[in-house]
Amino acid sequence: MNTARGRLRVYLGAAPGVGKTYTMLGEGHRRQDRGTDVVVGFVEDHGRARTAAQVENLEVVPRKTMVYRGTSFTELDTDAVIARRPKLALIDELAHTNVPGSKNPKRWQDIEEILNAGIDVISTVNIQHLESLNDVVQQITGVPQRETVPDEVVRKADQVELVDMAPEALRRRMAHGNVYAPEKIDAALSNYFREGNLTALRELALLWVAGKVDEQLDRYRSDHGIAGTWETRERVVVALTGGPEGDTLVRRAARIAARAKGADLLAVHVTRSDGLSGVDPAKLSRQRTLVESLGGSYHHVVGEDVPRALLDFARGVNATQLVLGASRRGRFAQVFSRGVGVTTTALSGSIDVHMITHAEAGKGARSARPTAALTRRRRFAGWAMVLLAVPALTAVLVPIKDRLALPSEILLFLLMVVGVALVGGMWPAVTAAVTGFLLLNYFFTPPLGRLAVSEPENLLALTVYVLVAVMVSAVVDLAARRTREAARASADAEVLSTLAGHVLRGEAALASLLARLRETFGLSSVTLLERTGQSVPDDQSEPRAWRIVATSGAAPCQSPGVADSDVSIDDDLVLAVRGRLLDASDRRVLEAFAAEAAIALRQERLREEAEQARPLAEADKMRTALLAAVSHDLRTPLASAKAAVDSLRSTDVEWSREDRDELLATAEESLVKLDRLVANLLDMSRLQAGALGLALQPIAVEEIVPRSVDDLGPLKDRIQGDISADLPEVLADPALLERILVNVMTNAVRYSPPGAKVLVTASWYGDHVQIRVIDRGPGIPREAHDRVFMPFQRLGDRDNHTGVGLGLALSRGLAEAMGGTLVPEETPGGGLTMIITLPISSRAHAVRGEESA
Repeated sequence: MNTARGRLRVYLGAAPGVGKTYTMLGEGHRRQDRGTDVVVGFVEDHGRARTAAQVENLEVVPRKTMVYRGTSFTELDTDAVIARRPKLALIDELAHTNVPGSKNPKRWQDIEEILNAGIDVISTVNIQHLESLNDVVQQITGVPQRETVPDEVVRKADQVELVDMAPEALRRRMAHGNVYAPEKIDAALSNYFREGNLTALRELALLWVAGKVDEQLDRYRSDHGIAGTWETRERVVVALTGGPEGDTLVRRAARIAARAKGADLLAVHVTRSDGLSGVDPAKLSRQRTLVESLGGSYHHVVGEDVPRALLDFARGVNATQLVLGASRRGRFAQVFSRGVGVTTTALSGSIDVHMITHAEAGKGARSARPTAALTRRRRFAGWAMVLLAVPALTAVLVPIKDRLALPSEILLFLLMVVGVALVGGMWPAVTAAVTGFLLLNYFFTPPLGRLAVSEPENLLALTVYVLVAVMVSAVVDLAARRTREAARASADAEVLSTLAGHVLRGEAALASLLARLRETFGLSSVTLLERTGQSVPDDQSEPRAWRIVATSGAAPCQSPGVADSDVSIDDDLVLAVRGRLLDASDRRVLEAFAAEAAIALRQERLREEAEQARPLAEADKMRTALLAAVSHDLRTPLASAKAAVDSLRSTDVEWSREDRDELLATAEESLVKLDRLVANLLDMSRLQAGALGLALQPIAVEEIVPRSVDDLGPLKDRIQGDISADLPEVLADPALLERILVNVMTNAVRYSPPGAKVLVTASWYGDHVQIRVIDRGPGIPREAHDRVFMPFQRLGDRDNHTGVGLGLALSRGLAEAMGGTLVPEETPGGGLTMIITLPISSRAHAVRGEESA
């Protein structure tokens, strides 16, 4: 029996604590009161009394218990929920990651199974768990979220409801202890739950839900065949023709859109279906760049009827306003045709149409001058045939005119005209047709020797001859013109596709782009010039007014005035070429290259700025992390030592000898921690500055490892060593190598299960010795191997009382400073192995050489 899929409802929140779970449970109570069979599949109350109280009087499906690495966890029992077959299941935390070994890796996959079983589900999720916004939230809050859910899962939900709360109200809830335990409130309010963070997260949630509502509205209008505009949001569409007025229209449309908060800007160009519109692709490319720089989107549609295609697009995107340019056609042309603007306005219906005047209005449409359909040599050959073939044919036919009828003579002349049209094009053929008409009339049509026709049939035949000859000539010329245009368009398309492939393959470097342009048109040099800003009388020909940004070829142009052809990209950039003059069709492709060159230049400069800003950002990130981490770790040992010393100096209490010894030990331990912390910070700063002093010398590994183990103090009983005495000496700084080993072994002991031993081994291969520190702890994911060596990182460690996370970062830096490496790898069977690789000393090399000899 086929079971209908259940319905999914998701409560979306901007942050923890806004009341998603509470609202979900409230909805469960309302459904139950109406007679719906409701169960709680999984609800996490996080210790909140009011949320826990909401679970009362609702049936709870028992959770399943799973053991992972010696620890018990409870998870949603999917099979139990399906077996219970309620009408509605309440399941919290849609983005939750299940314990390894579960049936599904993610809870949303469990929910999919329950939905497929025909059970309705209500769930919850926070905006930071949506996959598409995960990195944005991390940039805002500085806190990574490792549990994510694909956006599509939430978008496919039958209902998505935003549980909203003002940042101030949420912070008050936290201050009253309604969200977190009292000891966590101050830290939460000072970090993740800052007012600015909550405001940004709230805006993300509102915008995401608004996008979901837009999708639902579009689907509803499509399903119900609603073509009219519903003005739910301002959407401004600007129509671009590729003409010079395009920049004006785009900027005006952007200003119109800016007047309404959250309005969308869309630009559209309609191409006629025959593809022969004569639009300049370079201007369209520049206008597209302008639209996108103003936050809009560019669209391209094809339609035979431009006004209707334009309005179909506008209604399809639910546009509220349409921006058109005033007609460039002259008054005489407008008498015979209303034009696109007037027709569109008449058919627009509820869409407001703005007719924008511009500098080109009324000047007449400037169509490109058609190029000759045939080459000069063929046109010359056509005129030669007119001068030679027509008299020759007449001379051949006159002696035998008594043997031929007039229709035969007309057909022979028509054949000659077609031949002239095929060779020389339209005008030579028309001339041959008219000349043939006169010769046929004079030599072959009674009365002979006179330009007169006595019989109407002969006049009709000659007239038809001329008309057929002219029409054939026009068709041949048009075919030749279209063939040439198609060949030219094919060549241009091939060049532009090469350009697009050049960019898509990642070859968008400016110099490479200019080299491609030079090769394409066979130029001697191609130069991208930028205005320097100097005031000179003739800046087009003055080299001081320009500087070369990039060039390809010999003898680059120093200014646009000395170039054979140049293209102005904007007020400050000009592409200048030298080698030959380019015709109009070549210039269109040249302008497309110029627009792409400007984009490539902008990308290069953005990359350079990003590279320059990266060290500053890293330094700022390091400084911020240092202040955040050290603020606690410096205060803790200082406070402990100060409290112990103050107690010893107090005269109000008589301390016993045991108490005094304990206080002194506490002070000593705190000062040792402080000394170690300061030493690590100083060494890290020296490493980054390249000022760390090294005293490299040959040292035996079997001597340094025991000393390092002794430095661990009480932890040394957790270390098990297996170091061979046959290992060669390594070249290292003894004190720094000892610190590396202490840091790595301390880290391994800290993450190992209670009572488990950490194994330290060493082996020799080639010119290096490897020291391995092996633990059986939880390990770390392979993708996080590099992150554990970043300063101030405590990957997966929630304890902020164990140091600032400099140990591994410093250890790797010290190892590399001595010419070695420190890398992690997975321990077979579970755990982490840290491998310290060091070069053997020159003395060990000499010993090896003697042994091999």
